[in-house]
Formats: sequence, structure tokens, C-alpha cells
Amino acid sequence: MRRLRLPYPALSRIALALAVTAAGMPAPAMAQANMTNLLLRPEVDGDPLQAPRFSKPADQKENIERGRAATPARGGTTTFSPLPRSGAGTTGFDSANLSRAGKAEAARIEAERIETNAGRPTPRKKPAPVRRPGQPPVATPTVEKPVAVLSRRKKPTVEEDPYAPLGIRAGAFILRPAIELSGGYDSNPARDANRRGSALYVVAPEFLAQSLWSRHELIANVRGNYTAYSATPTFDRPTLDAKLNGRIDVSRDTRVDLEGRYALSTDSPNSPDLPTSVSKLPLNNGYGATAGIARRFNRFELAAKGTADRFTYDDAKLNNGETVSNKDRNYDQYGVALRGSYELTPGVRPFVEIGADTRVHDLSVDQTGVRRDSDGRTARFGTTFELTRKLTGEVSAGYLTRTYDDPTLRELRGFIADASLVWSPTALTNVKLTAASTADESTLSGVSGVLKRDAGIAVEHAFRRNLVGTAKLGYGLDDYDGSDREDKRMLASVGLVYKLSRTTQVKGEFRQEWLRSNAPGNDYTASIVLVGLRWQR
Repeated sequence: MRRLRLPYPALSRIALALAVTAAGMPAPAMAQANMTNLLLRPEVDGDPLQAPRFSKPADQKENIERGRAATPARGGTTTFSPLPRSGAGTTGFDSANLSRAGKAEAARIEAERIETNAGRPTPRKKPAPVRRPGQPPVATPTVEKPVAVLSRRKKPTVEEDPYAPLGIRAGAFILRPAIELSGGYDSNPARDANRRGSALYVVAPEFLAQSLWSRHELIANVRGNYTAYSATPTFDRPTLDAKLNGRIDVSRDTRVDLEGRYALSTDSPNSPDLPTSVSKLPLNNGYGATAGIARRFNRFELAAKGTADRFTYDDAKLNNGETVSNKDRNYDQYGVALRGSYELTPGVRPFVEIGADTRVHDLSVDQTGVRRDSDGRTARFGTTFELTRKLTGEVSAGYLTRTYDDPTLRELRGFIADASLVWSPTALTNVKLTAASTADESTLSGVSGVLKRDAGIAVEHAFRRNLVGTAKLGYGLDDYDGSDREDKRMLASVGLVYKLSRTTQVKGEFRQEWLRSNAPGNDYTASIVLVGLRWQR
């Protein structure tokens, strides 16, 4: 008869008990109790009475021994003291009830413990005391390991600027209104050689609205300024600059750029285009629109745009009550531009741009009998930057020419440079570099136009998060083509901003301006002091 072998000791005992009962042999009470316990007691990790057939790490062996020591004798009282991360063994249940982040933290602590104890020798166990005959057994105390309690804490959110305005949410737009009220003193409001100072006040409202769409974009930006002088109201000056920019994402590689703009300003009090002894500075208005399309071909991008602008000048009123017409200065300008750029490295995109425009005046002949309609050509090369947020912006250089319909007017030409760069060497310091070149119209006899070049640098440093200091330097050169006149403009200023809260700021500024001209009687120096309050949302 073939012998049947059962793989598990528990099943072997059950088979033996059944065999004895079937043979009619009386089973002892102990055997019946063992059989009952074997049938009713759950055995998840195997029979604890039998030694394991494989080796376990030292810490697991220790947990098993502690589990056996905690098991009460038959008929005793069970004490529930679960071990760390103990449970149903092979089922994967974790009694510590830790989240994924908690499990990762527990694994990190365990790795640090293993690394710390790697070079230490294994402690030797003390030998068990020898019990002499008649001596009671010595109770060995059980030392419980401390259980690490891990809590899941939410990391605090790092805020870049705690004094930045939060804005006003209006549907799919964020609105940021602001207004500045300043007062101070200007030593030379007329900007001439005869210095006559006056107290002044400035009202400067602002408004910014930006869309929060996932695709496309729409931004409206309006900035105004009104400067009034108490002693010389003739030189009160309003300014306004409003722009509406839109972007339509046609596809992943194609976009359409749109812009509408309006500008309100006046000529400088010392401008040669103004008649003498005006009772009030006349206003200048500029309207314009731009439409363009850009297409990406992998790293290469090609963009084209068209522009249309209208410039008008109000009549000048003299102190004697007469009016001087400025209609001959009104003109329309139309232009096109084409730009090609290539992404050399992430954040650096060199480009080449060419453009052409034409100017058509309302009056074909101005008051001096000259035809001032002209055509312009511009070529420039440069690059854009976006290097890890430390250097962003654009810089370019090129050459400009403008040809006039009247043969008596000489062609205006010259090198130009444009820049708008922001460099952040540290988290507390920002350096801004700006440059611009424009070809303006002129009413002077024999002068084709004025080639203006401006450059400036501004350094902003935060001494504290709510205390920011600024320093600015500026230089400008006005070259009157067709004349020997050349004006040099300089500017230097220092300022301080103290932020009381997200909505309120206290500001102060001291500014010094100079103009040095080779034309006699046009030099001036002006000193301006301003202290004001800014409210923003």
C-alpha cells in the first residue's frame, strides 16, 4: 500500500486524529483539544510551533519571537499590542494606516537608520542566567521598540511678493486699477534759460485688464498723467497712453497678433515746433492699429505685420488771443514689416527684420512751402532673451533711411538701436535697460526731420520686502537733419517706495534734468521733487 504524505504538519495531525477515531480507538482529551484548535484557529503565516524553513532578516525574526511571546497560553487572556506595520502577513495589509507620503517618509527613516548602523558592530546578547535547583525562574522583561508616528503636513506656499496687488476677478478677466497722487516742486516748468519755479501736483491713474483664458489672450492697458503747476498754469501737461493687445491661437504653430492704440500728449515747452508765447500747450493725438500673423516651422519662425496710424495736432492759442493752425502737421502713416527668427538655444532667438512705411500729410505743402510726404526703410537685426528668468527682453540694432518728396529736403539716415532688457542678478535686485530710436517730423525751414535716440538704465533694489529703492540714468540725442543743431538731454533720479500693504504705498523721488544744445538760448536745468501716495488693487 502506497504511503500518503501530506505537505503540512497541521494536516498530518488532522489525518491522524481522524484515523484514530475511525478505528474505534478512544482519543485522549488533549488530542481532541488539539484537533479543535487546529480546525478553528486561523493559520495565516504557517504553523508558529514549527521552525520556518527559510531564513529571515534579524528584525523579522525578532518580530516573530515577540509575537510568540505575546501569544497567551491555552485558556489565557489575550493582550492586544500590535507591532509596527503588523497585520495579516501575506495579504499586504498595513496596520500603521500610512498614506503614500507617510510610507515614503517611513522608508526614508528606515534607510537612514540602516546607513547609520552600518559601521557599528552587532551587539552581543547576554547569556541567560544559570538557575540553580530550588531557585525560582527569573522573569526577562520585554522591551518594546518605540513606534514612529508620522503625520502628513502640508508644505507652506512660498509667496514671491506679499505686497503685490491681488486684482479684482471679473468673470474671465483680472482687473488691476491704480492711482497715484503726488505733490512737489519744479524749479523750471518752462524748460528754458529763465528759471521760474512752481509748486505742482500730479494725478496718475492706471488700469490693467488681462484675460485668464486657456487659449488666446486679451490685455487692456491704460496709463494717464496730469501735471498742474500753481504758478505757471500755461505749462500744465496731460498725457494718456492706451493699448489693447490681442492674440488668437489659430493652431499650435500659428497665431494672429492684434493691437489698437491711442496716445495723447503735448510738445515739450522748449520744442522749436511750438510758436512763441502760447497761452496753453496744444494737444497731440495719435491713433493706430496693428495686425500681424506668425508661423513656426520647428525652430524657425516667420512673422509679418501691417500698421496704420493717424497723428493730429490742435491749433496753438497765443497770449494775444490769436490762433496758429497746425493742420499742416497732421499726417497718416502706413507700414509693413517682415521678421524671421531662429531658436538657436532655449531662450535665445536671433532675428532679422525689414520694414517700410509711407507718410501722407493732410496738406501737400506746409506753411513754409515744402512738401513733407516721405517714404521710410528700416533694417535691423537682434535677438530675444529668456534665460532662466534672469535675463529677459529684446535688443536690436539697424539702419534707417527716409526720403522726402521735396528735393530741397535732404534724406534722413542714421544708425538706430532699440532695447528692452530686464536683468535680475539676485532676487532683490532688478536692472532694466531701455533704448529707442525714432524719426520725428519737424516744421523748421530746411530741416528734413529729427532723428531721436534715447537710452536709459534703471536699478531697483529691495532693502526689505516692503522698502524698495530706485536709481535711474538717461541720455538722449536729437539730431536735426538739414541743420547743425544738436540737442543732448540728460536725466538722473533716485526714488524710494515704502509699501504699507498690498493696496497702499508711499513714494518719493528727486529728479534732475539737463539739456545742452549747440543752438544758443536753449540750454536749461530743472530739479523736481515729488512725494505721493499710491493706491492699487
